[in-house]
Amino acid sequence: MGLRLAAITVALVVSAGIATAQHHGHHAPGDHGAPVDPRELVAFPPALVEHTLANMRDHLLALQQISDALAAGDTDQAGQIAEQRLGMSSLRLHGAAEVAAFMPQGMQDAGTAMHKAASRFALEAQNAGVTGELKPALKALGETMAACVGCHAGYRLR
Repeated sequence: MGLRLAAITVALVVSAGIATAQHHGHHAPGDHGAPVDPRELVAFPPALVEHTLANMRDHLLALQQISDALAAGDTDQAGQIAEQRLGMSSLRLHGAAEVAAFMPQGMQDAGTAMHKAASRFALEAQNAGVTGELKPALKALGETMAACVGCHAGYRLR
């Protein structure tokens, strides 16, 4: 289990480097301005592409709402949003089993890492409501977002 987590962590760090390169507009040598997209192209059925993109937009909205709740000092609300919309409890809501059938293993692993980290955040946010200590919750939230960044840096849908 520890080796698998280490492999996912390395993949996320590498993917974050790819995202940085993409952000800075790196191009292929001799490619007169056309950006290079090194991400793996994943073929989903068209209806599933739209469904998946809508889920990802909801994930972004949930992250924004979590940030707002934390800024307001409402750790319980932040945790509830995380668990219901991003955590392991959200898998059925998003039709994860149907979508996973079309994902390469690395994409599945990144998704699982994100959902598990969101559930850890939800627990740590509840703890923070009692202890006042936000660092563990913020660490879990960062891990949640790192999984998103890693997946988006490594994969693209068609």
